[in-house]
Amino acid sequence: MTGTAPVPFTADDYKARMDRAARQAADAGLAGLLVAPGPDLVWLTGYAPPAVTERLTLLVLAVGRQPVLVVPTLEAPDAEKATGAPALALRDWTDGKDPYALAAALLDDRGRFGVSDNAWALHLLGLQQALPDTSYVSLTEALPMLRAVKDAAELERLAAAGAAADAAFEEIRNVRFSGRRESEVAADLAALLRRFGHSQVDFTIVASGPNGADPHHEAGDRRIERGDMVVLDFGGLRDGYGSDTSRTVHVGEPTEEERRVHDLVREAQEAGFRAVRPGAACQDVDRAARAVIADAGYGDHFIHRTGHGIGVTTHEPPYMIEGEERPLVPGMCFSVEPGVYLPGRFGVRIEDIVTVTEDGGRRLNDTERGMVMVD
Repeated sequence: MTGTAPVPFTADDYKARMDRAARQAADAGLAGLLVAPGPDLVWLTGYAPPAVTERLTLLVLAVGRQPVLVVPTLEAPDAEKATGAPALALRDWTDGKDPYALAAALLDDRGRFGVSDNAWALHLLGLQQALPDTSYVSLTEALPMLRAVKDAAELERLAAAGAAADAAFEEIRNVRFSGRRESEVAADLAALLRRFGHSQVDFTIVASGPNGADPHHEAGDRRIERGDMVVLDFGGLRDGYGSDTSRTVHVGEPTEEERRVHDLVREAQEAGFRAVRPGAACQDVDRAARAVIADAGYGDHFIHRTGHGIGVTTHEPPYMIEGEERPLVPGMCFSVEPGVYLPGRFGVRIEDIVTVTEDGGRRLNDTERGMVMVD
């Protein structure tokens, strides 16, 4: 089962994104944006270079100017095929030429520019050498909400990715856990995500017993035993948009304490979800979930933020964390994933992707949040 293909993005969609990005840059006091290969370039243009190399590829955006994509000549035919290419001017350069001189001619020689976070230092230093009076700031710092509010087509893809991750969980809960290595169950999860339409698997955390107290545990050779709590956290990209969900299962019958902690995390996750509404601050979601856990005496064991944004990457702004006062806006998508981690014993995490609606929130994951027992 892979589901129906989503409606493709059009050249007009990409043009609108580039125009919006240029306007936001100007509103932030920037002379423009410089976008290197990576998720920002794909989101803005639909172009992903066939390989990320040392050759400069750079999208230049500024209000009142046509977007320009600087690209190596040998990759220009691929760039011309990108869906967003009709809205671009291509400027290609050949080996042996100076690509930074070409890029510099497109820039204000005293401007301050936003730069995509994954731009290579090699290229940024090359631009600084060509234009010593320019300055730069990361896009996450300058325009953290650039990709945060999703349109209807993006929400459809995120919902499909969430449904695919849910389908993977419904299958994995029926496989045997006891006596198998964490890595074997993780491989099963990865295969299921691909079977349900994911082109990319970013992570398959399978953290059993005491390993569950490590939120980012790498699935290893530990054999899962009866009596183990097992944290499952998995996701990736389907049709270019992310999934990310966590459920905590138990091998056999749980103890009273394990049930109590699991119920506590489920209550905290519900509280975080119910705090989602337009106009609320991002930190309100964190506060709501964290208060439930703190009031039960486990506050020191909730050791990470309550959530992160998701879109063309599985982790991006906005973040549901104390101090983040940006308001929630319809179309934002992010995780709500409180957890309790007891070192040397076990951990519990429950996570859904949530989107902000006009009057609250909507979950994009809907598998069982109560205690699930596996063999």
